Amino acid sequence: MNPDIHLVISLQGLDARIAGLEKEIAALPKHIAQIEKALDSHQRRLEADRAALAANQKERKKLEGDVQAQQQKISKLRDQTLQAKTNEQYRAFQHEVEYCENEIKKAEDRTLDLMGESEPLEANVKKAETALKAEKEEVEAEKAKARERTSADQKQLDELRQEREGVASTIPASLMKLYEKVRKKWHGAALAEVQDSRCTGCYIVLRPQHFQDLRSGNSVITCESCGRILYYNPPTDAEKEMAGGTRVNMT
Repeated sequence: MNPDIHLVISLQGLDARIAGLEKEIAALPKHIAQIEKALDSHQRRLEADRAALAANQKERKKLEGDVQAQQQKISKLRDQTLQAKTNEQYRAFQHEVEYCENEIKKAEDRTLDLMGESEPLEANVKKAETALKAEKEEVEAEKAKARERTSADQKQLDELRQEREGVASTIPASLMKLYEKVRKKWHGAALAEVQDSRCTGCYIVLRPQHFQDLRSGNSVITCESCGRILYYNPPTDAEKEMAGGTRVNMT
């Protein structure tokens, strides 16, 4: 294998690790934003339930005041009824009493409805408050964990970038230019191993002479189909024996 290719293989390994760390660092804020968005949604739902419960209680309180006002009015009307001088006045007072009594009944019926509605609202609020408290603690713990992970990733990323600079400085400029060009084209996969005379990047079979040139290691060879930088690892003796079968000496 061409000695410069060993360096490029190391470089691609570093670039893969760097890309992985960069992706993870970029993903952590998105993850935090996602869980904070869910928390915010649950907070708004709790506030809506609280508002509904407050409106329920406010209406019940108003109805209680209305009932008291109607009862006081009925008391006055009955006093006036006793002082009525004509049947018409008496019937008018009675009619007003009946109206007030109907208003009281409507208010009491509505109060019963509101009481029935308030029970599930109160249960939802208590349940949501407990769940939200636990969720806030989990979110804060997750944020702390993400900050620690980001710090560790950034430290490792800085070290890898420094290591990359060292490796890149030992690679010929023309090969580095080729590597960067192919890496950009294939989203990081600038090299491809040749196995069974095929490029493992595009699976095209190499021409015999092209394959021989690669095996000689005298120059940098690229795939004639996909353009990736090729490398070849000759089989070991053990692999050759497995491929050719084990010979048994019989005497």
